[in-house]
This record gives sequence, structure tokens and C-alpha cells, in this order.
Amino acid sequence: MYANANIIASLDLPEIMTAFYDVFNGDADGVCALQQLRLAEPRASVLVTGVKRDISLLERVAADSGDEITVLDVSLARNAAALQRQLERGVRCRYFDHHFPGEIPAHPNLTTFIDTASDICTSLLVDRYLDGRQRIWAVVAAFGDNLAASARKAALTINLNEQQVEQLRVLGECINYNAYGETVEDLIYDPADLYQTLSRYADPFEFIVLEPVFDILRTASEDDLFRAGEVRPEFATPRCAVFVLPDMAWTRRVSGSFGNRLARQSPYRAHAVLTRDKGGYRVSVRAAQNRPRGADALCRQFASGGGRSGAAGIDFLADAEFARFTSAFAQAFDQTA
Repeated sequence: MYANANIIASLDLPEIMTAFYDVFNGDADGVCALQQLRLAEPRASVLVTGVKRDISLLERVAADSGDEITVLDVSLARNAAALQRQLERGVRCRYFDHHFPGEIPAHPNLTTFIDTASDICTSLLVDRYLDGRQRIWAVVAAFGDNLAASARKAALTINLNEQQVEQLRVLGECINYNAYGETVEDLIYDPADLYQTLSRYADPFEFIVLEPVFDILRTASEDDLFRAGEVRPEFATPRCAVFVLPDMAWTRRVSGSFGNRLARQSPYRAHAVLTRDKGGYRVSVRAAQNRPRGADALCRQFASGGGRSGAAGIDFLADAEFARFTSAFAQAFDQTA
């Protein structure tokens, strides 16, 4: 369901065909990281992606010895066993990511570009790798990943005016919004299809003006955010707040965008957005923007938790764990220091 294939070009020696796989998170950071890389290094590949939380992706890649995998914005810690199997089969892998990686394997077939700093996203790592050749897409991604300061800093180097920067912000947030859901059916577009549409535009401003997909995403995002804005917090202090959304397709779509908007509106407060899900919750956590750390450490206290220091999540939190989560959340963030 989550893999789309392009036709792989023949090499001069067909008997030693190399297959290429691009494995990427379906959010703005993953999509724009791949956009940058393939604009700079065009090649046909098999696309492997999914919804935002669908990150155990390497196990779906049927690569053979000599094949090449590029991984973008997918936790190495959550894919360690599958990665090791790929490497042992003789598959070469480049790995770009900004999430907690766990232990990084030392293997001649693996090249890693990993940085977990709170002001870095995967697209900025790709931008670094490409020496800024497609930086405008890194700006889009950073806005989508709620790293506005990093986005604006990058934008300053490519002479964009404020109106253009604002357009890129909206685009990044729309692409990111599209990734949230329990399944691809919850989304407005399959992330693989969205990437393939985006890949036809080297210039994001052309995408904004010419592509109907953009207006559809923007309208859907605005509608969902309006409904989320009607929800009152379960509890709130000056330092932290918890919101609970019902189990509906629109709430699953909006949970990440809603958390990002709350973080921007109250930068001194941490936020947790819990979405009801079959006897439990899906959880998105945003650390306070003035102290963007601790979200990943909090979420890793729970079985399916992970992420990065400024923003993290839990794939499934059972009802019985709700009180433990809210207590741990308050302990982590309801501090005066």
C-alpha cells in the first residue's frame, strides 16, 4: 500500500542491475528532503513511505546485494534490526535523520548524516550535504517541522522577501498536515503521490500558484484547525497543557498541526495532544519553544514512544496509562526553571 515504483533505468550491463530505494517519512521534512535530493541527484527509484507515525519502513524494502537505499527522516532506532539485515545482505545505505538514533552500526555499507540538535531537521541535513543547492525546499521543510527560526535563518541566505517566506511557511505546514492519520485513507493524499506531484516543480512558488493540490490541502487544513480550536484543554497551567481529541479522521489529520499551532501561540508552554484511538490514545508532544527539549525523553518512557527533543510522540497509549502519562508530562514540563 505504501510503496510506489518508478521504472528503473537500465544500466549498460543488465546482468548487474542496481535497484534504488528512497525510504522517507511522509511528513514535510521527509518529502522535502527527498525533493531536494532528487532535484540535485535525479534518478528513478522505488518509493517507500506512509503516514507520519509509520516509520518501521526498512523492513518493507526487498533489496538485494548491490542495491542502494536512501533513508530520510526515519528513526534509525526503530529500524535498527531491518537496517542490519539490509547491510548484511550487501545493500548500501545512506541515512539522513535528526531523531534519536540509538546505537549506530559501524558497517562499510552504511553512511550516516545524523544530527539530533533541536534546531535541525532532516531537510537541513540534506541541505548541508548538498551545499545549499536546493535550499528553498529546506526552508519549506523547516517551517513544516515547526522550526520557524531555522527556516527564517535559511531563508535569509537566498534573498527571499517576507511575502515569499510566508508562502513557504504555509506550504510547509500544508505538506506536514497531510502526513497525519492512522492510515493513508485518513489523509488527503498518499504521501508518495504527493511527493510525485511535488517533484514536477523545481520551484515551490510554481507549485503554490499552478497546482490545485496546494489549495485543496490548505483548505482542508484550515477547516480541521478551526474545529480543533473549539476543543478545551483537559488541564492547563502556565507551563503545560493537555488536549484530548475524539477518534475521528479529521482529528487524526490535524493532531500534529494543532500541536504546532499551540506551540507557536504559547511558546513558554509545553503541549500534549492526545487523539482517542481504540481503547487508548495517539500522543503528540511539543516542548515549549523557549526550551525545546525533553519531549523525546518523556515519550521514550512509554512502549511505542520516540521522536526528537522538541517534538515527539507515542504511537499508542492505553487508557490505563493516561494518568501515568499526564503525571510524567507535568513532571517533565511544569517547572519554573
